[in-house]
Amino acid sequence: MDNFVVSARKYRPSTFRSVVGQQHVTTTLQNAIQSQHLAQAFLFCGPRGVGKTTCARILAKTINCTSLSAETEACGTCASCVAFQENASFNVHELDAASNNSVEDIRSLVEQVRYAPQAGKYKIYIIDEVHMLSNAAFNAFLKTLEEPPSYAIFILATTERHKIIPTILSRCQIFDFSRIKVEDMRGHLRYVATQEGITAEDDALHLLAQKADGGLRDALSMFDQMVTFGGNNLTYKEVVQNLHILDYDYYFRLVDSLLTENLSAALLLLDEVMQNGFDLHNFVVGTAEHLRGLLVCKDAVTVQLLEVSDGIKQKYVQQAQAAPLAFLLSALNLISQCDREFKQAKNQRLHVELALMKLAYLNGAVQFVRELNPANGEAKKKTNGLNGGGEASATPGPGSNAHAQHAPVVSSAAITPAASGPSTVSYAAPAAYATESPAAPYHAAPRPAAAAALPMPAGAPVATGPAPADGPEPLPVENGVEEMHDTPSIEADPVAAITERHQMRDTLPHVEIGVPSFEGIEPAPRPTPDAAFAKIPSLTSKLPSLKNMSSRAASPSAAAVLAEPQFTSGPVAPIDANLLQRVWQELAEERRAQDRMSEFWVLNRPVTANAEHNIELAVDNPIQVDQFNEMRVEFLSELRRRTGHPRLTVQPMVTAAAPTAKKLYTASDKFEYLAERFPALREAKQRLGLEADF
Repeated sequence: MDNFVVSARKYRPSTFRSVVGQQHVTTTLQNAIQSQHLAQAFLFCGPRGVGKTTCARILAKTINCTSLSAETEACGTCASCVAFQENASFNVHELDAASNNSVEDIRSLVEQVRYAPQAGKYKIYIIDEVHMLSNAAFNAFLKTLEEPPSYAIFILATTERHKIIPTILSRCQIFDFSRIKVEDMRGHLRYVATQEGITAEDDALHLLAQKADGGLRDALSMFDQMVTFGGNNLTYKEVVQNLHILDYDYYFRLVDSLLTENLSAALLLLDEVMQNGFDLHNFVVGTAEHLRGLLVCKDAVTVQLLEVSDGIKQKYVQQAQAAPLAFLLSALNLISQCDREFKQAKNQRLHVELALMKLAYLNGAVQFVRELNPANGEAKKKTNGLNGGGEASATPGPGSNAHAQHAPVVSSAAITPAASGPSTVSYAAPAAYATESPAAPYHAAPRPAAAAALPMPAGAPVATGPAPADGPEPLPVENGVEEMHDTPSIEADPVAAITERHQMRDTLPHVEIGVPSFEGIEPAPRPTPDAAFAKIPSLTSKLPSLKNMSSRAASPSAAAVLAEPQFTSGPVAPIDANLLQRVWQELAEERRAQDRMSEFWVLNRPVTANAEHNIELAVDNPIQVDQFNEMRVEFLSELRRRTGHPRLTVQPMVTAAAPTAKKLYTASDKFEYLAERFPALREAKQRLGLEADF
């Protein structure tokens, strides 16, 4: 039994004409061969399975062919073509850069370039997966690639162009291979099936081509798999079953359920999809693609954008006619949002079910919005107020807001001389709500005519009566603003008499007591504050100079010194040290209970008082001095009250930092420390020739 050869190798193109879907590349290469404008280096880049290595081999074969055809194709019968077809050509060298990516491999290649071909005109070096070369290998290859011998041509192939260094790209002619179209792959699969004697449905071949995602090799591999599964009869149903693909039928059924607002059928369809083992995310993405297909089928011009078989395309067109355009656009928006948020959802099934619930009632929601905003020509019109002296009035139509307040419109007799009698104002519906059905005008109560000469404020009604005899007819004023409230009257209403009443006023603020006085409840007279303010020194005397700023940094604030009571000198009773320490500790613990930890750490230390009742508080730094000065007044008053000694004072003092010992970090430091204590170690080091380990 002969060995089986996969279709991707058996039907691999051998001429430029047989290459599928890359005519822009093959035409350029044929013209270069015919005009003798061959570059020294080519770079073929593109996705997998699109013919990069195949075109490289065809180019290498055609360059050395001795009898080219009129279409610039290799003859396949000369010695060079026969040797190439039998893999015995000494002029074509292929290197897999994935396994030969070191500098030594490139040096070996450069050494081979030095030797001219024994037969033929060119030596061609095909380097596949060139992006796998290391940076050092690329740099070793630069000089040879830029200035090769006249007989050497390099063809590089890669799927990841961005990984190649720019210096290599600048030395090559770059050819971008595109993804093969679905129709081109379907035609090639039909050719392979005919050659193999296999009957296949067009829908099955189209599905294989679509599943290949632009790679012909993938399509041929799946074709071989399907033939192995189903024999010589390839059907669409078997392809769907074997490749585990979500059939179009699922999505057609889903959209039919959504259009009829059958939520139960949509949820059962989702459960069926999950029971068959399909991924929910793929179902969401497929639904978005199906809705997009329906959208492009709404217009006959864009039907060609749908890459499906003719039978499936007819189903798309039929369903697109039944689906409203507003439904498709809104459904695409909702399903795209579901796709974006799918990864972040904890309960992904519930997330998809919620999206289906929104889609099921989307058609009704669109219809409801249309009913709220009818587009049947009931556009709201504006009235200019020029009715030939008549009164402009209308009632709100069915689609208008019946509760909106009407804007006033001044009648023709609104502005008249004072002798003409009272004026009449007619109220009608706003211009935006006006309809053809008239309404009875609302007449305002008569007002004094003398106010007609007053200036009209902004937003006042526009006069529509005839112009005075001494002037032209006034033009209507269109400000584009619809009044939503009644316009206030411009006449002066009679002012009601203001009733006098007794009010309590603050007649004299008393700064020293902090409360105002009221009329009829005045406090007792106090002395003028001149004497009190006379004792306060002026502000200029309190401003420190630059010379003594540093000396005042750690001293108590002026407010704290002034707040402390002053006592006259004289003999004082001694203080019980235990009582002082106990009260001091109580005050510290109270601050700890109040979560005033910074003050607690300042006070949490033993203290003693001298004969003059002075306490020197030893603190660690100037910051603690400032903290104590902030609480000095409160603390001293409580300390004096609890101890019964009103002349107690506290002076914070910063203690000197204790000298720190030298830290021993390195081995040399440790040795010097030990050598000072034990001099014999230094002598032993010298005799034995030892060194410290750094």
